[in-house]
Amino acid sequence: MRILTSRLREEVFALLPQGVEVRFLDEPWPRTADLFLPPFGQEEVVRRVLAEVEVRVVQTLSAGVDWILPLLPPGVVLCDGSGIHDVPVAEWVVLALLSLLKDLPGFLEAQREGRWAPRRLPDLEGQTVLLLGYGAIGKAVEARLRPFGVELLPVARHPRPGVYTPKDLPHLLPRADAVVLLLPLTPETRGMVDQDFLARLKPGALLVNAGRGPLVDTEALLKALEAGRVRAFLDVTDPEPLPEGHPLWRAKGVVITPHVAGLSQGFSRRAARFLAEQVGRYLRGEPLLNVVREGY
Repeated sequence: MRILTSRLREEVFALLPQGVEVRFLDEPWPRTADLFLPPFGQEEVVRRVLAEVEVRVVQTLSAGVDWILPLLPPGVVLCDGSGIHDVPVAEWVVLALLSLLKDLPGFLEAQREGRWAPRRLPDLEGQTVLLLGYGAIGKAVEARLRPFGVELLPVARHPRPGVYTPKDLPHLLPRADAVVLLLPLTPETRGMVDQDFLARLKPGALLVNAGRGPLVDTEALLKALEAGRVRAFLDVTDPEPLPEGHPLWRAKGVVITPHVAGLSQGFSRRAARFLAEQVGRYLRGEPLLNVVREGY
């Protein structure tokens, strides 16, 4: 079996079975590859590889695949990296909710100004959190929020006991103290958080985006932030990277991190376990993990 990939830490490949050949993109490319691990966001490189190398399976190490879907030739199987980033993204979501509820940005500003500014703060306990996206990361967020005593409203594409669908959003949004975005970017989800969506939220509600920037209409969010209707913690933006001087940088009530929720020191360890399982399945002729269908 041959894997074609960019250079990653050796730890990522440490658990692969014997006999698996790993070829790197900075070496001469082989004519065929069983598995291609595309470098995230490098569309031109990916396009060239898929045009010049006969690839059977494309395996992303990212949970989102919106960036690579348009590049895939017919007949190539696409699998995503769902499960690799659950822990760090879920931890980032907890950080975001607590930071906004406890007004960490306000206290940091007071510290810079040398002001002692005590005030009574809300609790995470008792808050209603809407999880918009209830895949592997959504379940990891749920597991970390339940001990805080929150009410969780999970939303997924398909209804099942205890899980809502996007059709339920009109009556769920007014109940939510916070909305956590974990959706993939598809034609159906692009711009989902628009002026109407934001207007249905409680005044002062929290918006946490760990999904994709274009899930949110940036102009609508800016208006809601400036009006004080919502506060937001964003790991992704539209556009991204956010250009210097963009009004979102200095908008009232927003905290921005540069798409780092999934960047973790444990990535190589988790990726190694996932790849070992996936490669083993391929070699044994078993169904692959995380095969993408309908853009998910």
